[in-house]
Amino acid sequence: MDTFDAVVVGAGHNGLAAAVHLSRRGWSVAVVEAGAAAGGAVKTAELTLPGFRHDVFAMNLSMFAGSQFFATYKDELVTHGLRFLPVSDCFASVFRDHTYLGVSADLDKTLSAIFAISKKDALAWRDMVERFRGDAPHIFALLGSPMPSVAAARAVVSAWRKQGGAWLADTARLLLATPRDFLDAHFHSPQVKAMLAAWGMHLDFAPDTAGGALFPYIEAMADQSFGMVVGDGGADTIIKAMCGLLHAEGVDIRLRSPVVEIETKMGSACGVRLADGTRIVARRAVVANLHPQLVFGSLLPPDPGRAEFDARVARIRPGPGTMMIHLALDGPPNWRAGEALGRFAYVHIAPDLAMMSKVYAEAASGLLPAEPVLVVGQPTAIDPSRAPEGKHILWVQVRALPSAIVGDAAGTIEARDWDRAKEPYAERALDLLEQYAPGVRSKLIGRAVFSPLDLERENPCLIGGDNLSGSHHLDQNFIFRPVAGYSRYRTPVRRLYMCGASTWPGAGTGAGSGFMLAKMLAGSAKGT
Repeated sequence: MDTFDAVVVGAGHNGLAAAVHLSRRGWSVAVVEAGAAAGGAVKTAELTLPGFRHDVFAMNLSMFAGSQFFATYKDELVTHGLRFLPVSDCFASVFRDHTYLGVSADLDKTLSAIFAISKKDALAWRDMVERFRGDAPHIFALLGSPMPSVAAARAVVSAWRKQGGAWLADTARLLLATPRDFLDAHFHSPQVKAMLAAWGMHLDFAPDTAGGALFPYIEAMADQSFGMVVGDGGADTIIKAMCGLLHAEGVDIRLRSPVVEIETKMGSACGVRLADGTRIVARRAVVANLHPQLVFGSLLPPDPGRAEFDARVARIRPGPGTMMIHLALDGPPNWRAGEALGRFAYVHIAPDLAMMSKVYAEAASGLLPAEPVLVVGQPTAIDPSRAPEGKHILWVQVRALPSAIVGDAAGTIEARDWDRAKEPYAERALDLLEQYAPGVRSKLIGRAVFSPLDLERENPCLIGGDNLSGSHHLDQNFIFRPVAGYSRYRTPVRRLYMCGASTWPGAGTGAGSGFMLAKMLAGSAKGT
């Protein structure tokens, strides 16, 4: 029976970040992972044909590149192979008239594109970029602090001193605003509004969802100001580097080692039991990089004293389901909007706010949306090494789908379970893609489709195919994530802690929760 200071359950990027920092602070650490590979929702694999490397889930690594964790361990991670590739043309949206509007790292290029549509909006965009330069340090300081904490309070006080009370009021409004209200207040062009609102659909923010304005604002302005990055060879470059660093530190990473029980003694977590009967003792902490419903629904013995907390966890509401479609192509897509569109990392097929609202409402009602929202990633436009010479891959995310199907908004798909509905719905998505990129089907030489149910099978933390590990609506965000009273990673079980997308600051590749938790445990986060 092995004994460590901490056992990390789940080798997602947050769990690995926690393990790195704890080991660097002198803790002995074991990481146990049920799957055959580390990474959680950050994985790269040959899903279609040999030589075609697809990011299974996450593709954009900008949050990781801008994270406190990367800033702290950059040199070591680079030593262990971490490589980013900068993206010049970050994202674009296509519209029904087959024009497009995009954001490039070159501000003049972006302004020129917006100016062609609306001079007023080009000036408003320039003003927003300038405002973001003042906003960013304070917003990112808040997002990078435990919630609530002295550090978060200090971030607010610092912002007040430097920016004033009016800035705080405006920022509070931004945190509460819907995407539509925020965009209507700043822009006139429907194209500019649609281009930004599409980022809300990456989470679970329809145009009229309160609290949904912040992410489109941050993502768009960060891409404009700092650019975007993807992983050289795949998103798993961050996982390989973290695992390499952990191995160099002597950290034990055990794959194919599912945990069947988190063991407790006198109300404290004291270790884990694996499916093969192996017991691992944790002297100081068990860190669960898992969805709380998995931890408190199956890995812990029942405890009447925990009944209220367990009931709250059981009520955690998922975001909409997601479908992933990975395509291997014999050549690049030919976008009707123009060849230049093929250089963008992301192309959103979400042409207007009405369409996005309709999709979200249909999915929330259990209906397969008639016209799905597509996020089309073009990784080989930035990294040709991901496919054989002359070949390409597309990463297609179908946003806002029901986890349980009660009907089809278009009235053509009869299946009411994802195993039977998967292929016909993938065909609907490809039909839509074909409208904007004619001939893509004729170039198709391989594909892999993951329904929301398949996503959960691949990663049990993605309950119902929710790649967010819980809705980000206001009642499940900030101090309410994952549940009220437990936003600082602790649980009612002493020495048992949570991290991951279900906890603050939520979904994304920034490794924020794992790093903040590790700093708190190791005593190196002053004032938290």
